[in-house]
Amino acid sequence: MITKNIGTFFLFILTIFNSFSQEKFTLSGTISDSKNNETLIGVNIYIPALKIGTTTNEYGFYSLSVPKGEYEIEISYVGYQTIQKSIALNQNTKQNFSISEGGEELQEVIITDNKSKINIKSPEMSANKLSIATIKKMPVVLGEVDVLKSILLLPGVTNAGEGASGFNVRGGGADQNLILLDEATIFNSSHVFGFFSVFNPDAIKDLKLYKGGIPARYGGRASSVLDIYQKDGSSKDFHMNGGIGLISSRLLAEGPIVKDKGSFLIGGRASYAHLFLKLSEDDKDNAAYFYDLNTKLSYKLNENNSLYLSGYFGRDVFRLNKSFTNTYGNSILNLRWNHLYSDKLFSNLSLIYSDYYYGLNLDFVGFKWDSGIKNYNIKYDFKHYLSDKLKLNYGLNGIYYEFNPGTIKPTGTDSGINPDQLDKKYAFEPSIYLDAESQISNKITVAYGLRYSLFYRLGSSTINYYDNDQAVVFNTDMQIYEKGTPASTKYFGQNKVIKDYNNFEPRFSVSYQLNDDQAVKASYNRMAQYLQLISNTSSPTPLDVWMPSDTYIKPQLADQVALGYFRNISNGAYSLEIETYYKEIQNRLDYIDGADLIANDAIEQVILNGQMRSYGLEIMVKKNKGRFNGWVSYTLSKSEQQTPGRTPEEIGINNGQWYASAYDKTHNLAVTSAYNLNEKWSFGANFALQSGQPVTYPNGQYEYLGITVPSYGLRNESRLPAYHHLDISATLTPRKNKDRNWKGEWVFSIYNLYNRMNAASINFRQNVDTGANEAVQLSIFGIVPAVSYNFKF
Repeated sequence: MITKNIGTFFLFILTIFNSFSQEKFTLSGTISDSKNNETLIGVNIYIPALKIGTTTNEYGFYSLSVPKGEYEIEISYVGYQTIQKSIALNQNTKQNFSISEGGEELQEVIITDNKSKINIKSPEMSANKLSIATIKKMPVVLGEVDVLKSILLLPGVTNAGEGASGFNVRGGGADQNLILLDEATIFNSSHVFGFFSVFNPDAIKDLKLYKGGIPARYGGRASSVLDIYQKDGSSKDFHMNGGIGLISSRLLAEGPIVKDKGSFLIGGRASYAHLFLKLSEDDKDNAAYFYDLNTKLSYKLNENNSLYLSGYFGRDVFRLNKSFTNTYGNSILNLRWNHLYSDKLFSNLSLIYSDYYYGLNLDFVGFKWDSGIKNYNIKYDFKHYLSDKLKLNYGLNGIYYEFNPGTIKPTGTDSGINPDQLDKKYAFEPSIYLDAESQISNKITVAYGLRYSLFYRLGSSTINYYDNDQAVVFNTDMQIYEKGTPASTKYFGQNKVIKDYNNFEPRFSVSYQLNDDQAVKASYNRMAQYLQLISNTSSPTPLDVWMPSDTYIKPQLADQVALGYFRNISNGAYSLEIETYYKEIQNRLDYIDGADLIANDAIEQVILNGQMRSYGLEIMVKKNKGRFNGWVSYTLSKSEQQTPGRTPEEIGINNGQWYASAYDKTHNLAVTSAYNLNEKWSFGANFALQSGQPVTYPNGQYEYLGITVPSYGLRNESRLPAYHHLDISATLTPRKNKDRNWKGEWVFSIYNLYNRMNAASINFRQNVDTGANEAVQLSIFGIVPAVSYNFKF
């Protein structure tokens, strides 16, 4: 049945293609960096005379169909020189362009200053793109450039606290973000328990964050998509670059396999701060370090076919006195084939493997814990440039999941104890999608799409069944929730369907252009999330366990609408973005009081399906031109959760009332700036201020058997103190760099300049002298100066 539907779907696409074909000529090709032949994503190709344009896709390809004639073509990209060229179109023409970061002259090309204008005509909204050059200028803790920390300066994006992993978008949880590296899913995006991200900035080409108006080609998460692509590597010349910092160093090499046709990239990064621990007799058996490896091979077979093989491998190791060792990390591999069927039809076939592993070795109790999640993904995407006014994206993919909640093994070789395996789980998630972008008139452009997703929870597993289908029961006498008792069990064999779901996920956005510099945009999207993160923290930890939707864990369904006003000021020297949004999420998991989440093979007995809602206003003002540039963003928002009673007798979680979610930050202000004093010195500064994280504090205490026991009020009705810090940096680029191949720079930075002691958490304990409960604040960072040296040759 699925195969028949897919065939009908693609027949429909071809029918559309034939109906829209008309006697126009197509200009197509790729756009790359003149320095290394690296293809560029999101380059604007614009014909002012016709007021039409397009952008390059993820592989640098563009296609534009226009009437016969001679036109001025304008090509612009953030951080690069804008070029203009005259082209006579009297037949289908392939034209590749190379653009440069510098001001070098190109034959028959006019070079102008580039400005980071908002694309007023495009219906895309709630999306932010950051260049690696911008990210590297931002001051960060311990001098380590961090991709994830940089997006925290964008409107609508917050973190879960100092040193916490993950990020929160528009009031959603960190587990609701789809993070992709070269199209492969990253399940844990942090090193060293959240201090650093897994993304080596030297290996990254492009990143884009979708907060709303998410295209139909993306699915599987309820809140946002962070799409990151690795560099291809230079196919012109061999280069190396890297950096030496206080706690880690990195080195990346790239070069041609076959000049102008094939390239390789390999980059490594490792921390070494733990080596200093070994200088102390007390700490010589302790360690906390990470390492990762980025690789990529690219080869252009001919004008119509290219192959890419990319990978990532990373590990964190935390060891304490030889008795406790924690190892975790991601592994991904992606083989891609780009094929150009015609100058209007581009395709990409990807075979993807992703693995997140978590291991815990506890020698002092004699066991080892292994857990993780793997997926195998095949996807085939098409980009169809039907005409200058209509573009289609469509495709299909299937993901097979393998979940290992935990394998407990004895560490002794002769223990005689068999491993204890928690029930492994399997699932299959196929989907198909269609995206269209159409220019209705000179003022109105719309994008619309539909994603149809299915989810099959598969065996082999033993499934519990409960009376009244309730795995959690409510004790009306004690007014508390308790674990249910299975009434029966059933075993499902390998790949037998236990539970299935299907969802239509519509997407729509529209732009109404008020004039050449102003537009109003609106969007709606529905997202289905079939994987759930079982966690009792507001920030992901390595021990968190991913679970598939089943009979009791239902898929999250998110509906979001957004409305925005966008304006370019002074010919793009400044830009203004204002957006307001409202989001509802069904089936958000909530936990009963006292829920035990670790090594629980019947997790359905401690969870309930609730709902979330969030809404807010985002404002962003950017200065795009000149020596001094940057932006100011402010978000006013609310994020709430509710789990009402299932029957009139039940009180629900938190008495059934809406309460602040762990990701609710009423105010979020971020300021980032960069100033180029001269060719030698440049400076940067960041300021971040956000409301404190919601927490649950004791509201009283009582005596029991001589022990003072705290009592707690409603969930998340208190907050940590406000979070804020100011960071500055200075970059010194020696003038002698111009005269030699080796180019270096020194980066001096101070994180938390005024030594704000932000609260990572506040815990309560019994005072040994008074016996009363007292609050103890944990702060991770005070003022942190750092210096690093970056080089390339």
